[in-house]
Amino acid sequence: MYKENSIAVVVPAYNEEGYVGDVIDTIPSFVDVAYVVDDGSTDDTWEEIVTHAEAVNAERTPEADGYDDLVVPIQHDENRGVGGALKTGYLRALEDEVDITAVLGGDGQMNPAELAKYLDPIAEGDADYAKGNRFMKREDLEAMPGFRLVGNSVLSYLTKFASGYWQTMDPQNGYTAISYEALASADIENMYEYYGYCNDLLVKLNVENLRVADVACSAEYLYDDEWKSHIDYGEYVPRVSGMLLRNYFWRLKQKYLLRDFHPLAAFYVLGTVVSMVASAGLVGSGVMHDGDGPSGLGSWAIGLLLGTAFLLVGVVLDRDDNAPLELQVYDDTYDTDVPIEASE
Repeated sequence: MYKENSIAVVVPAYNEEGYVGDVIDTIPSFVDVAYVVDDGSTDDTWEEIVTHAEAVNAERTPEADGYDDLVVPIQHDENRGVGGALKTGYLRALEDEVDITAVLGGDGQMNPAELAKYLDPIAEGDADYAKGNRFMKREDLEAMPGFRLVGNSVLSYLTKFASGYWQTMDPQNGYTAISYEALASADIENMYEYYGYCNDLLVKLNVENLRVADVACSAEYLYDDEWKSHIDYGEYVPRVSGMLLRNYFWRLKQKYLLRDFHPLAAFYVLGTVVSMVASAGLVGSGVMHDGDGPSGLGSWAIGLLLGTAFLLVGVVLDRDDNAPLELQVYDDTYDTDVPIEASE
């Protein structure tokens, strides 16, 4: 229990032999249940999960009623992606009616000692979802490899358009916590299962007008000599960008056309369509060297400027409408009076 809330963690693991066992062993003492999901690993990850789960369960019992074991091993027959593993854990947390569910990566890249600061905004009633943000402090930005910084920045701004959370950065950060109410409200069953699951979830949360806290996240334990990633960025960026474009139109339809009406939807749609048509016209005119007539480069450039202006108006309206749903949390925002030591 943490501040009178039952706590779960979901630990997705794919080929994390040699790492996931340490994650299980260092689960903070206030966690009531951990759903450790082997996502179709081809190494000995499952055996490691079961072995460490049995050892931890023999030593510790959950504080909250209703949980027989602290660690619950779950195995996928085939790899579904990290979003698919999290979906499995989230659905179990919903079934078990856990108050707050957080995420700890099976690769050991998320410091379990920092878990409490993601729980605080939710436990205090200030947010429905909390996520890490490595952009809030200069030293954390400097610790991020250059290629990750550029890619993360691009996807951050694409996610702003898609989700409406304009003050939020670092949407790829997997260190998160979510309330039971938010899990029940968001469309978790249809959550994206590839690496862009966290971007997709933000869109689903915004449609339900749920509050998001950006929590300053240290990166000093990341990117060391043993740091590794399963992401193929040549595949990741196009796939996630396409998903965000679809979500962008879906959010506008759901939140600002079907459930209610807001003029920002008209500015966004008109700006998007005009900008895309004008951009295509510019490219076509350049290829055909047709810059003299009314359909030449000058006309298409004016169209692009007009489309951009419509988009900017939409952004301003969108940012103002969603500002009450965003919160930024630095390390000293909350006083943590609950011990966070991990089991030995």
